[in-house]
Amino acid sequence: MKILGLARFKRKLAKMPKAAKDEIRIAIEKSAEEIVDLMRRLAPVDRGDLRDSIGWTWGAPPKGSSVLATSKRTVAGNAGLVATIYAGGGDAFHARWVEFGTTKMAAQPFFYTSWRFGKKRARSRITRATNKAAKRVAAGG
Repeated sequence: MKILGLARFKRKLAKMPKAAKDEIRIAIEKSAEEIVDLMRRLAPVDRGDLRDSIGWTWGAPPKGSSVLATSKRTVAGNAGLVATIYAGGGDAFHARWVEFGTTKMAAQPFFYTSWRFGKKRARSRITRATNKAAKRVAAGG
């Protein structure tokens, strides 16, 4: 996916004060929590290890987990604004098999269906937070 105006956005983001970055960070956190909550509700529960392995973190995911979404581009000095949603790893190594199915087992999607459902809302929330912060920066706040 190509982002139009990325260089201009990077310049503006570099000018934003810490308070503006915190506002964007809160929007990212809320969106990630909503998507992870939906994933946990949709995940099939046998022993509960798959459901318990679903989460999100700032930066890199835990080793062995499947990554759902992460920001591929970061602005210099803003690595803290990269959130990663993941599932699997450890005892829940079978997350991909459950999501996509195998020749002996039907798919039980929970991962990407949740992402597709929450993606538009998350993007809108982050855009609103960015615009609000940018307007505050432009107004000298």
